Amino acid sequence: MDIPKAYEPHLVEKKWYKYWEENNYFRADADSSKPPQPPFSIVIPPPNVTGSLHIGHALNNTLQDILTRFKRMQGYNTLWLPGTDHAGIATQNVVEKQLRLQGLTRQDLGREKFIERVWEWKKEYGGLIIEQLKRLGTSCDWSRTRFTMDEGLSKAVREVFVSLYEQGFIYRDYYIVNWCPRCHTALADIEVEYKTINGHLDYIKYEGVEKNQFVVVATTRPETMLGDTAVAVNPDDKRYNHLIGKEVILPILNRRLKVIGDSFVEKEFGTGAVKVTPAHDPNDFEIGKRHALQQINILNPDATMNENTGHYQGLDRYECRKKLVEELKAQGLLIKREDYSYAVGHCYRCQTIIEPYLSQQWFVRMKEIAKPAIEAVKDGRLEFIPKNWEKTYFEWMENIRDWCISRQIWWGHQIPVWYCPKCKATIVERQDPTKCPQCGGNELVQDPDVLDTWFSSALWPFSTLGFPEKTKDLAVFYPTSVLSTGFDIIFFWVARMIMMGLKFMGDVPFKQVYIHALIRDAEGQKMSKSHGNVIDPLKVIDKYGTDALRFTLAIMAVQGRDILLAEERIEGYRHFCNKLWNAGRLILTNLNDYIPNPEPRTLNPEYLSLPDRWILTRLNQVIEEVTEGIDSYRFNEAAQILYDFVWHEYCDWYLELAKPELAGERRRLTQDLLLATLNSILRLLHPFMPFITEELWQKLSIAPQNSIMVTSWPTSNAQEIDLESIKTMETIQEVVTAIRTIRTEMRIPPKQKIPTLIIKSEGMLKENSGYLTLLTNINEVIFNPEAIKPDKAVTMVVKGIEFYLPLEGIVDLVEEERRLSQELSKVERDLKLIQVRLANEEFMSRAPEEVVKKERMRLEETTAKRDKLLLNLKYYFH
Repeated sequence: MDIPKAYEPHLVEKKWYKYWEENNYFRADADSSKPPQPPFSIVIPPPNVTGSLHIGHALNNTLQDILTRFKRMQGYNTLWLPGTDHAGIATQNVVEKQLRLQGLTRQDLGREKFIERVWEWKKEYGGLIIEQLKRLGTSCDWSRTRFTMDEGLSKAVREVFVSLYEQGFIYRDYYIVNWCPRCHTALADIEVEYKTINGHLDYIKYEGVEKNQFVVVATTRPETMLGDTAVAVNPDDKRYNHLIGKEVILPILNRRLKVIGDSFVEKEFGTGAVKVTPAHDPNDFEIGKRHALQQINILNPDATMNENTGHYQGLDRYECRKKLVEELKAQGLLIKREDYSYAVGHCYRCQTIIEPYLSQQWFVRMKEIAKPAIEAVKDGRLEFIPKNWEKTYFEWMENIRDWCISRQIWWGHQIPVWYCPKCKATIVERQDPTKCPQCGGNELVQDPDVLDTWFSSALWPFSTLGFPEKTKDLAVFYPTSVLSTGFDIIFFWVARMIMMGLKFMGDVPFKQVYIHALIRDAEGQKMSKSHGNVIDPLKVIDKYGTDALRFTLAIMAVQGRDILLAEERIEGYRHFCNKLWNAGRLILTNLNDYIPNPEPRTLNPEYLSLPDRWILTRLNQVIEEVTEGIDSYRFNEAAQILYDFVWHEYCDWYLELAKPELAGERRRLTQDLLLATLNSILRLLHPFMPFITEELWQKLSIAPQNSIMVTSWPTSNAQEIDLESIKTMETIQEVVTAIRTIRTEMRIPPKQKIPTLIIKSEGMLKENSGYLTLLTNINEVIFNPEAIKPDKAVTMVVKGIEFYLPLEGIVDLVEEERRLSQELSKVERDLKLIQVRLANEEFMSRAPEEVVKKERMRLEETTAKRDKLLLNLKYYFH
């Protein structure tokens, strides 16, 4: 059979992906008459339409594809539903950058023309991430691809917004929001990333209206004092309670501020007196509401100072801070300035420091909606894997705050609310209104804000299946089976999907949530372009092939543990692809004369050799273990089991033992077995390595199905399991390995014959001695329970049995013992030096962590080398 010597992924991958698509193998069927088990359905976490495939995408989509291909082969009616997210802020930023290159702004175009421009961009570039996902081998049903702003999903968004508004869950109010001066929009609390910065704590004196009275307040944001409307103290603070009700003068602006008592104030923080800025601090906002304080906004949307800041108007916030501190200092009102480290919120999108900002926004009341979602996890209707993420989920859900859903950008779902200028009515309807239902006015103005991108994403599991219509897809595939995602969007997305699914569908959106690991570099550092440690999956695919990348990610995906990824690991699993290819090539090149056996004899023990019975037993055990591994999301265990079996059992042992059989009387039976075992191995590996398995499986060309991906998943056959064969083969393997080790350590070439092996036993090895001579290149095996160790022989002990290997004329054992003893002395000296260094307190305190780590690794390696030499000297020469 013609099969290339080397596996070339670039010649295979496009060919088979095109074949799968053309034959509709990814398509799900809502009318399927497959067996009665429920369908398997999964929705892709929609990547941003601006996105490019990164290593995190590669991991999550590999794991989802493993599940999907596995369930499809098990016979489930399988749907993996794909799509992309409109990514409001990110997409608008991309298009605005394009406009800036032309000297334009979105304001120059106007809202309608700008949105047209974004749609044009989406049409040209929005499909890039989809094509990249296809390169990864993802078997999504592309005929059902959705976009969070397509017509159907937009209808679902409108229905949910209006329903929540009608039920009193959506409201509009002034509130302190997280404002990004760069993106010019509000951010939800979970869209703010907190970072510690080094700044100052400024102590500022506020003179009292009455003589000889003053307070000193401490702040990290002195510019916000321009919006102060009170000073607050704890009513139980004896230092200040006599000032409550009195007035102080706000420096610079000379505004009178009342001193109020509020138990929120911590007596121990700063001076015990705090400035109250209701428009620029969430805690001050609440204090202000309790005391009916004026709310004075001091910032423009771009974080420059506004008309309420006197002669600082027009300055950037930080320039204002600098000049204000200088002026306070000049007036003797800056009592002191301390260095101070504190956490500051940054925009998750552009990393600009956010401002607490008083703004009118739309909110969803979350407390009541969250309760059923909490119960669904508590009562087991929805399960997190690993389970420890449930604690994180509960902590957030039980302390949930109302969700700010309005964003001050143009690209997104424009909020379906209209205002009537004539009678001031607010109109919220499912269809765009043409006139005011109250006064008949027809000059309605739609709210300019758009919905938070996560609002439409929260509906993804049911909106993509046809909601609000009662579609067949919705009836068959909802709730979905599992969601695979990263821990970083449990709050952004997962929790909100659970809440919205229960609210609008009456059921959880998925039965299980699998939280996969985070990929870091080999040193445990987060991957980032600025660090230069990013692994580009597309470049890796070009270099090593898709299957090598997929298998690497799967075998490293340990539950609850970050993946420390280096390109060398991917290269290593490229070697595994080559190993599989070479195994397939060996088998296929020995099938030229093969005639399929109409009555396979492989189950009749009298026809099967020990290696045959062993490999069939191990294959059936592996089938059970891999099936269990994937079913329980232990992808790493399933992949490792396959790797060890294919490389270290099937290739290293069974194929070596089968080669002589192919040249003898058992050729046809051996062909049957090789073909059957390879077929099962390819099917087990297919979810992990779809391309190479399809290529090899097609070359078998004896199965009725047209693709390996639609053939059946292997099942274990109890009749083929012979546990005694495992015990016997393990003993043979240990003996062979021990002899090969001696050859290596004593520098005996593999092709040099060793005359004799003496085994101080009889039993199971005697009837299988031919395998020992074949695999060790020994002329004769002698079994003698009374044997005495000959002169010039080395000793091995395997499973309590002594083995003697006479090496007279092959190795000078006296010289070899001397060499090993010298090597042991050197190793022991090295070990002592390392131990002394690690016991040195000065070295341990001064040496860099990396140096200490390397020394400890050297200690482990040197100790292991010492122990091995001691063992060899003990068994070989005594």
